[in-house]
This record gives sequence, structure tokens and C-alpha cells, in this order.
Amino acid sequence: MTMKVVNIYEAKARLSEYLDAVAAGERVLICKRNHPVAELRAIPAARTSLRPVGRAAGRLQVPAAFLDPLPDDVMNGFAGVEEPPRAVNRPARAAEPPAGCRVSARRRRSK
Repeated sequence: MTMKVVNIYEAKARLSEYLDAVAAGERVLICKRNHPVAELRAIPAARTSLRPVGRAAGRLQVPAAFLDPLPDDVMNGFAGVEEPPRAVNRPARAAEPPAGCRVSARRRRSK
């Protein structure tokens, strides 16, 4: 396969000739100030026949658990059902200060 190297000006002037060359199997490298910027090449032909079925027979092992039903929480997630919130262990709040202790109002509100 041969490759033609052309500058942008020449590619613009003779584009149809270069497209014919590409269709014949050549590649055209387009340069800007002698630095490559693009390459014209043919696109491979699209498949016209159907792919054969069963070429991977025996290569895939499906575990027996594949057909088991999914857990309820997963199924509920697909259906959009929310799970009830789980109990969260939170630290206990500090007890009220003993009577007679002076605590500022700001500190009392922060609890």
C-alpha cells in the first residue's frame, strides 16, 4: 500500500483525484506546513452476511445460582420501593447539668 503526502492547498485543489486513489487502496497524508494533520484512507466494507450463531458454544459456564430469584431488597430497588430506614446507633446525648451549675444559654441551645 502506498502513501501520498500532500499539503492542504494541493488536497483542496485535487480532492476528487485523491478520493479515487483512496478507493483504489492508497493512503493520502495531508500536511499543514509539512506537518501531518490528517490521513485519508478507505473505510472497510460493511458486513453483508449475518454472523453465524453458536460459535462460542462450550466457552461459557453458567452457574446454577444464575436462575435463583434475586433477594427482596434488590427486587424492591428495581420496582422503586424504598426500604425502611435502618436503626442507626447514635451516641447518647449528654445529660442535663446538675442543678446549681451555671451553663450559658448558648451552650444549652447547642444540644
